[in-house]
Amino acid sequence: MTASVAMQGMPMAERAAAATSSGGAAVHCDGITMRFTTERGTVTALDGISLSIPQGSFLTLLGPSGCGKSTLLRVIADLAAPTAGSIQVLGDRPEVARRNRDIGFVFQDAALLPWRTAIQNVSLPLEVGGTIAHAGKRSPAELLKLVGLAGWENAFPHELSGGMRQRVAIARALVSGPKLLLMDEPFGALDEITRDRLNEELLQVWQSTGTTIVFVTHSIYEAVFLSQQVLVLAARPGRVRELVPIHLPLPRHLDMRETPEFVRLAGHLRRVLETC
Repeated sequence: MTASVAMQGMPMAERAAAATSSGGAAVHCDGITMRFTTERGTVTALDGISLSIPQGSFLTLLGPSGCGKSTLLRVIADLAAPTAGSIQVLGDRPEVARRNRDIGFVFQDAALLPWRTAIQNVSLPLEVGGTIAHAGKRSPAELLKLVGLAGWENAFPHELSGGMRQRVAIARALVSGPKLLLMDEPFGALDEITRDRLNEELLQVWQSTGTTIVFVTHSIYEAVFLSQQVLVLAARPGRVRELVPIHLPLPRHLDMRETPEFVRLAGHLRRVLETC
């Protein structure tokens, strides 16, 4: 099954063209399969995943634990090689995109260096290798402002809340100007109020930067609120269950979650997950 992710607002004819061509895709997977050998035998984490994501879109991966969401992100990021199938990232091998620093990655744990200030943590990717050749269009200070941390540039991680540390991690992932941002449950450990606030801010960052985002979550409401489309994965083995388009207008605010269309979409996703 091929899941095509169209950019919101794109005319239907252009959506169809983008869906059938990998030329303008940020990510194009064809039959990705991933197997691991364990003491108990061979485990299939991903089974025949086919997926095409146009540049500039926001796709969320949703599914039960063990369905391969994080594994698929690792394959896209060139942190793991698939057992079978092929993948292109920005029209080339994932290795090329990684070496060009076209991929940013945000994990659930912000993983900031405790002895570096917020702005020093954001600047770290530019210092690796001793060059700033891969710097993006926005400076570390501008990115901290973009994620709502103006005035906190010189604060150390222990002086920041969990949500603020995740904002620093997002700014750090964007400092090289990546064309693709992969986010593996970045808000999963945060309280609900902070998580809601960061959801709104992430959408603003996405619209401001135009970066393609692939986001992993277990939250149905988060998936509906953030996404243009939600790809539901079934578990054991991980495979495409359904691609659900999210035709909610932008900009989005939290009160949208009370609208009939939002409730309908959340209910549909819940029913799909119940069959996974």
